[in-house]
Amino acid sequence: MNVIEVKDLCKSFPSFQLKNVNLTLEEGYIMGFIGRNGAGKTTTLKSILNLLNPDSGEIKLCGLNIKEAETEIKNRIGYVAGGVDFYPEQKIKKITNITKIFYKEWDDARYQELCKRFEIDENKKFKQLSAGMKVKYSIAVALSHNAQLLILDEPTSGLDPAARDDLILLFQELVEDGKHSILFSTHITTDLEKCADFITYIKNGEILASKDVDSFERSYLLVNGKKDDLTPELEGKLIGLHKHNLGFEGMIKSEDKALVEGVAGMETAIPSLEDIMIHLERRS
Repeated sequence: MNVIEVKDLCKSFPSFQLKNVNLTLEEGYIMGFIGRNGAGKTTTLKSILNLLNPDSGEIKLCGLNIKEAETEIKNRIGYVAGGVDFYPEQKIKKITNITKIFYKEWDDARYQELCKRFEIDENKKFKQLSAGMKVKYSIAVALSHNAQLLILDEPTSGLDPAARDDLILLFQELVEDGKHSILFSTHITTDLEKCADFITYIKNGEILASKDVDSFERSYLLVNGKKDDLTPELEGKLIGLHKHNLGFEGMIKSEDKALVEGVAGMETAIPSLEDIMIHLERRS
């Protein structure tokens, strides 16, 4: 079953537009959602959750239409967004006791297990938590009501490498049963390379690609060469071209690799997710 089905989602603002966003995610997988700041990631996620009212499009989560079954859907999903401060003067324990009332399948044993794993002190006020601990608490709440789908907007921002690695392991454990799925927006592409099955890339409000990680990375090729190797035809195909004193470097689509094959001194390599983002967003 598809836990996310988004068809032709559009949302307009005075200075920005989401344009016919299409997104599909099956049960049991993790999808990374990437693009530079302002590309439309948060707008897309908020529109999917009906936190913003889309201008048009169809949205189904967990097999249900968001406009027809919003309450039921939100009992089946967990949502974590950056910058959420809850009630800063309240203790964690009190915030949790209020929050769990809204979920039909709240699992207190699971919540306590996660608090122990994340070293969350429930007697602290929310404002006393570090940025990283606030994220951990938000994730503990999101995972404690048997959520079928997690939608995470920059969940690992502010966490140190060890804490991020612990979360990545937790995400991998969660989807192992084939019944849980995660849509994971982040700028930390190395986290996605550890755990994501699929990548969706958004630029200027439009989806450029949505495919499995290996296919996404192999759809491009990094190229380094000497000045004399930069023909007009190749220059026209290079993405994120950078010229320097010794030559040039850039990225091409793998379908154009014939332009660089067999050229003496030309170096090519499969890019990482970070390489792809850098080249796609590099200003000319």
